[in-house]
Amino acid sequence: MTKRGFLLGKFMPPHAGHMALIRAARALVDELTLLVCWLPDDPIAGETRLAWMGTLAPDCRVVGHGAVAPQAPEDSADFWPIWRGIVGEAHPEPIDFLFAGEEYGAELARQVGGLFVPLGGRVLGLIDDPVSGLSASAVRSDPAAHWPYLPAPVQAHYRRTVCLHGAESTGKTTLAAALANVTGALTVGEYGRSHCEVHKELLTLDDLLLIGRAQQAMIAATAEWAGPLMIADTDALMTAAWCEMLLGARPAELMQAPKSDLYLLLEPDLPWVDDGTRFFSDAADRNRFATIVEQVLRDAGVAFMRIGGEGAARLEAAQAAIGAMND
Repeated sequence: MTKRGFLLGKFMPPHAGHMALIRAARALVDELTLLVCWLPDDPIAGETRLAWMGTLAPDCRVVGHGAVAPQAPEDSADFWPIWRGIVGEAHPEPIDFLFAGEEYGAELARQVGGLFVPLGGRVLGLIDDPVSGLSASAVRSDPAAHWPYLPAPVQAHYRRTVCLHGAESTGKTTLAAALANVTGALTVGEYGRSHCEVHKELLTLDDLLLIGRAQQAMIAATAEWAGPLMIADTDALMTAAWCEMLLGARPAELMQAPKSDLYLLLEPDLPWVDDGTRFFSDAADRNRFATIVEQVLRDAGVAFMRIGGEGAARLEAAQAAIGAMND
């Protein structure tokens, strides 16, 4: 005989405690239904959470409920009739096991049917356990502190990418390394530099498009292994600026590439250094390039902060801008 289980939650966001509960429940039944509940003003959109749970629990029936409903018995005299209807719509078959990680599951089981199976450490009072005691509100308050206990889609939701943007010889690579050292963030290097060091010919449009595509591909590939913060030495918007400077036009493909969360626009206030791959030592050319670089950010509509100064001052300004990103 088929054993059917039922489990509901907000999963805002899903974390290791949720996933341990779901996987243990799934092992005990032939079919498991997950009901993802949300309200219109939730801090994480319900549709987003529904998609996450569909990805994280592909062997379960995942159903969403986003209509406004009372959240506690004291909210409405019709609380239980309303929720019996919601559960019945999500799980029209008889429920054999009602799974929950907290004591509310006992009354829910009495109302909708099924044997209450109190999985998880919360029922046992293990509130200090990093998995059983983990709460979604704590995750929302400080995702970085709970990073190892977040599934990949949730990590992607909270990860922030900071991209260094600036004309030649403004210290992007040096600052990226310094930021990585003080933050522990992974750094995505500059593909264009390695391309130019290997291929000595003048850059064509095809070259620049390849550079932009390769840079974006490197950023996307590195993100899988990154923590809450990732530092990109550059991205396709910088390649778009190079296109305008060298060829007189910005390809739409580069302007429309995925964007970072914050751009640090490095002022051209450092001495120009010839490293063998740079073009514009003339002050007028350098100023023109700096103007193009900034206009690209403005036209792209991205968030950016100007970063100036030398050495420690430049690093401190960059750290302050990153720190303000989540304020």
